[in-house]
Amino acid sequence: MDALQQIRKPIEVEMNQYKQVFESYLQHPSPLLQEVFTSISQRKGKMMRPMLALLAAKLVGGAVNENAIYTAATFEFFHTASLVHDDVVDESEERRGQKSVNSAYGNQIAVLVGDSILANALLCAAKTGSSRLIEVLSNAAQNLACGELLQLNNVKNQAVDEAVYFDIIRNKTAALFAACAESGVMAVSSDEKAMKTLHDFGEYIGICFQIRDDIFDYHHDPSIGKPTGNDMQEGKLTLPIIHALLSTQNAEMLALARKVKARQVSQEEINVLVEFTKENGGIDYAVQVMNDYAEKAKGLLASFPDSDVKQALIAYVDYVIDRTL
Repeated sequence: MDALQQIRKPIEVEMNQYKQVFESYLQHPSPLLQEVFTSISQRKGKMMRPMLALLAAKLVGGAVNENAIYTAATFEFFHTASLVHDDVVDESEERRGQKSVNSAYGNQIAVLVGDSILANALLCAAKTGSSRLIEVLSNAAQNLACGELLQLNNVKNQAVDEAVYFDIIRNKTAALFAACAESGVMAVSSDEKAMKTLHDFGEYIGICFQIRDDIFDYHHDPSIGKPTGNDMQEGKLTLPIIHALLSTQNAEMLALARKVKARQVSQEEINVLVEFTKENGGIDYAVQVMNDYAEKAKGLLASFPDSDVKQALIAYVDYVIDRTL
């Protein structure tokens, strides 16, 4: 049994119910919209966020109700919409090995498709009858937008700052994982302490998820899914290079880092920065920070009795930090 199968096993029935709901909202009378929806549905994502919502619900409630199923669909639609919009902002040409919506259909259609998918998220949230879910979803949306804007603004900032990096990833990535886990509990229970615990659990997982993604950028391996130094090509400095720069204060490398932020760096210069990062402990540091957050996430589960669901959540944390794509 692989890691994802172990994670899904306690919620296999619920995941099938979730898929039925999700796919039912990907039917549309507009031929163009249906064509794009079909293209998006063929991209086989791992469904990390709905799995987290359903596992959180089952950990606390024991049984998963219809509200939890619609909650899981809410966040997967929200995540999908954010990816479509992100690809427009980042001018990305590929998503999961296929042409991005903006690359295949243009920015105008991509923005409208993203809006339509976001509307599906709201329709699913409405099915739960929970105004609080709408509030949690809206806060996650605000955080994501804040993270994107902070990241765009940080490109113009010449300073190299680890705290800013964590502000970005908490807003841009971790907030959605936190909202998924919290809302999964909320769908089946009124236990505020459990909601807070699973919110923090999700946040720590999201931080691990983004750090692992950022580490991928320092290795040349086509199976990972993005070229080496891609983040730097986009003007982004992530945790490994930030640590290497701050720990050495190497003037020459700091000058290259400023060229990264100014989007004036060559691929050869990026290669130099990648090697500098590896040689000066940047990747080892990022792995250690990621592992520390993973242990903090697992520690939050200590208050829950042992069960197959709890073991699946521990496996979920391990999968996030050990994954290769």
